[in-house]
Amino acid sequence: MTKRTFRTTLYCATMMMGCASVPALAQTAPDAGAPDASAADAGGEGNAIVVTATRRATTLMDTPINISAISPSELARQRIDDVKGLAAFTPGMTVVDTGPGSSGNIVLRGVNSSDSSVNGANANSAVGVYLGEVPLYVDFKLLDIDHVEVLQGPQGTLYGLGTLAGAVRYMPSRPDAEHYSVDLHGRWFGESHSRSAGINADGTVNIPILKDHIALRSTVGYYDNPGFIDYNYLLRQPGVSDPQPGRSATGEGASFGTPAQQAANFYSKKDVNYEHTFTTRNQLLLEVNPDLKAYFTWAHQITKTGGAQANGAGVMGTGRYEAPWRYLEPTSRKSDLYSAEVFANLGHVAQLVSTTAFTTQTNHTQRDNTDLLLDLDYGYEAFPEFSSYNRSTVKYHQFNEELRLVSTHGGPFSWVLGGFYNNMRYGSQYREYVPGYADWAGIYRPDNLEYMSFVNTRMKEKAVYGEGTFHITKAWQVTGGIRYYSYNAFAEGGTDTPLLSGGQRRTPYPLVVFDPSRIRSGSTGSDGVVWKANTSYKFSPNLMAYFTYSTGYRPGNVNRVAPCVLPLPPGQNVCAMPNELAYGPDKTRNAELGIRGSLFNKRLDFTLSGYHINWNDLQIQSTTVNGAVGITVNAGKAISQGIDFSAQLKVTDRLSVRGNYSYTDAHLTQDVADLVVSQGVPYSAFSGDRLPGSTRNSGAVGATYTYPLANGHDIEASWTTAFTGDIYSRVGLRGNGEVMPAYNTSRASLTYHGGTFDVSVYADNIFDKYAVTAVENDKSSYNQVRTDVVERYYAYGVLTPRRVGIDLRFHYK
Repeated sequence: MTKRTFRTTLYCATMMMGCASVPALAQTAPDAGAPDASAADAGGEGNAIVVTATRRATTLMDTPINISAISPSELARQRIDDVKGLAAFTPGMTVVDTGPGSSGNIVLRGVNSSDSSVNGANANSAVGVYLGEVPLYVDFKLLDIDHVEVLQGPQGTLYGLGTLAGAVRYMPSRPDAEHYSVDLHGRWFGESHSRSAGINADGTVNIPILKDHIALRSTVGYYDNPGFIDYNYLLRQPGVSDPQPGRSATGEGASFGTPAQQAANFYSKKDVNYEHTFTTRNQLLLEVNPDLKAYFTWAHQITKTGGAQANGAGVMGTGRYEAPWRYLEPTSRKSDLYSAEVFANLGHVAQLVSTTAFTTQTNHTQRDNTDLLLDLDYGYEAFPEFSSYNRSTVKYHQFNEELRLVSTHGGPFSWVLGGFYNNMRYGSQYREYVPGYADWAGIYRPDNLEYMSFVNTRMKEKAVYGEGTFHITKAWQVTGGIRYYSYNAFAEGGTDTPLLSGGQRRTPYPLVVFDPSRIRSGSTGSDGVVWKANTSYKFSPNLMAYFTYSTGYRPGNVNRVAPCVLPLPPGQNVCAMPNELAYGPDKTRNAELGIRGSLFNKRLDFTLSGYHINWNDLQIQSTTVNGAVGITVNAGKAISQGIDFSAQLKVTDRLSVRGNYSYTDAHLTQDVADLVVSQGVPYSAFSGDRLPGSTRNSGAVGATYTYPLANGHDIEASWTTAFTGDIYSRVGLRGNGEVMPAYNTSRASLTYHGGTFDVSVYADNIFDKYAVTAVENDKSSYNQVRTDVVERYYAYGVLTPRRVGIDLRFHYK
């Protein structure tokens, strides 16, 4: 499916598993809104992890929903730095390794309908992501995180926005107004198929400024990760150099030419998918007294890379870690978060929680655009040295405010009441250039600007919600909740084609402006209600069964495409018709039965659940009639059903074994006409077609052995193997979709715990497994020939290869 704009993408699991979904002893933290960071650490793995998924601080054993919690020690042990490393910890979660150029598009329980892509994602999906109490679309590094909570299944009542399939919450460690502490961490590693080593370093300092009242906690980290993809066919002089010296009229035998031709036309850049990330998070605690305190946070992160983590699927003989593209494809992502969280106890009745946040993200990208223009069949291949690249700047601005009252009066009935407001603004500037073509065609346009567009959108959402829990007996509780939401969205955009006749009149060189006649706008809006019913029964303090019926929604929006000027002028038109401007919300309904227990004197912790999700009015990728621009439309119905299982067994005091397994059956339940477009040809999908982007079977197993030494020190050995099942690149493999094969990966570490410092040697992807994690476009574009030019549009995203290194940690308190 060819598109000029950004693509919604799918991901598949690529990392290892650890301690997941383990239950805990009944316990209530003192502050329901902001649990004491030490509470999660007190019990180490699993049993003492305090979560706030229900907007109250409870242990997992007292949380009657399907939730996985990953402890800080497990994040450190498995070297989980960002969202892409979480999948193996969570049954039913799929996240693809598409490299540092984008954040992860999380798929929970198969709720995904979009085509695969190697470009990743930087915006919302069907899963809500939170940093503490703040919803955000930013992939901050998991530094100084107290724990991670993953809520499987729709969470529309308490969380609302975008929680169609679930929510992920990164819970940061909080400032401590009593104790000074310093944590330092360094990592050095070598990577297969790379020419340089990787170095990661981070540090956290906690400073009590005024004992019991004011504290500052600051974290700073830098990631210098080597790349392993080589761009060996970059044009020395675009518009003059021949992109394909070894030509063939049929495409058979076409090549990059002889060594002499390659030297004359190309240059090479090695390991271009490197990652350079600087990140920091700074929190200031102001505590008037135990009943009134506030956290003020500034988080900043910038990531740069030089190219995609993808290959050309072997086009013209390129290798597994080699890209065939003509231009470097750098990406820069800059993100900032400013938030204020206030917690105020209102007597012994309720706690008031106020969260105010402003988030910004700016992304600059450059991509090889040649094959897109060839694929649109505009005749550009008549210019023998034809090539093209695009540049884009995308900005997100998000403001949200939430006020919440949580009861603290005790008794058999407890409740939560809240209101939510979100204002999301998006702006993009996009340009395509065709070096040398203007002179060849006799057009005066020295900057070679072929196409340009801008889109500005705004989406505002308001919601009110409430949830109540009644304990019929000490062991039996029932919960009900409801949320009303409304939203409206607006878009304005424009396009022009400066090289063509109309564009030359409207935008003569050197102008890069949009004539008012080329600018259009559109809007949409909707409202609705989602609700939840839940009950649980504790057969004993260590065995609980629960049942949940929950609903979720994802707001509709305007498509980020400039509206068409009607009637359509002659020549190229790249725009959205009136029926392509907007799309509506999609909704899910989930029925789930689960059991959570801690058996055999708490040596075996486990969670088992089965679920059935109905998904209506799916938001599905499509393209505009004019210009094949990527848009979203509503179409069809689907279900996702399956089981999730996770367990941890303490075999001996020294040896523990952990594992999880997930089976997901996600498929359409309604025929959808012309759902997929391949090479301009529409393909219908049918009831029973499997949804793309997630595995049907996945699981992992790991073991940790600890050997005690003198003075309380020890040596810890850990091994984890994860299985990622096959994934479809498109719905039902329609329109030349394909299966990405299943694969296994393993990782291991050996760690000396020396009290104030730890030293580890480790290996990730031990057997250097090569695996395809994403597919760009489809098989029909592989070796597609336009005149005598072979397109290089088809691509595979690939798994990060083997890493072997040393990890050092120091803690002072």
